[in-house]
Formats: sequence, C-alpha cells, structure tokens
Amino acid sequence: MTGWRPPHAYIPGLTPRHPEALFDGLKEVGQSALADAPAWRLGLALFDARYYWEAHELWEPVWMAAPPNSAEAQLLRGVIALANAGLKRRMGRDRAAVRLDKLADAFLTDAMRRGAAIGLDAAQARAMRDQVLGESRYAV
Repeated sequence: MTGWRPPHAYIPGLTPRHPEALFDGLKEVGQSALADAPAWRLGLALFDARYYWEAHELWEPVWMAAPPNSAEAQLLRGVIALANAGLKRRMGRDRAAVRLDKLADAFLTDAMRRGAAIGLDAAQARAMRDQVLGESRYAV
C-alpha cells in the first residue's frame, strides 16, 4: 500500500482537486495500533514524496482515532501542521507556513517529550520539518 500515489499532488489554485472516491478505503484506521494503520504509513510515504495535501487527508482519521490529548494525538497534530506548512509554501503563502511551522514544532516537541509511540522519532520529525522548510512556491 505504501507505493500508492495519486495522479498528481493537489495544490489549491494550481492543480485540480482529486475526486473524493480516490481515497475510498485508504483512510481506514481499524482496531490496530496507530503505528500500524495503513493510513498512517501511506501518509508518511506521501509526505516524503511531497504530496502534502494527500498526507493530511490520510492522517486526519488517524488523529481522530488517537486518544484525546495523548502524546500520539499531539504527534499527529504536529505532522498534519507540517503537511499544511509544506502545502502553504508551495502555494506561496509563506506567512501562513511560518505560523504552521511554529504550531508543528510545539506539537512535536510535546509529543516527543511525552514519549509518543507511533513509529516516528525526533530525528525523523526534524527531517520532515527540514523538507517542509525547503519547499518553494509552486514546486510541482
């Protein structure tokens, strides 16, 4: 499943939005551990390939399945904010991206301090942040 890719990265105002049916069956979290959820793992692969909007779409149901206010929920909030920051940079909305960078840092710092157990360590989170900080406007 981690090899799945949509036909293009959705960037509002630049590329067409995907049909909702494209994500059918991909957002399921199920009863397994969050780290094992296909939506989590596929979201990581899509984020790495710079499909930020799509990663966010997959991570949102994982975040909603996490225990409220848990370290895992904070980690998911952090990576969702990173995905949004990457998307905003690609849209040329740098001020919004900087605001999201700060939110992501706060969420991820808290998650790591509390020992989030979802298969993402501090070094991986920093690499994701570095990727987002390197994004440029309209990079497709």
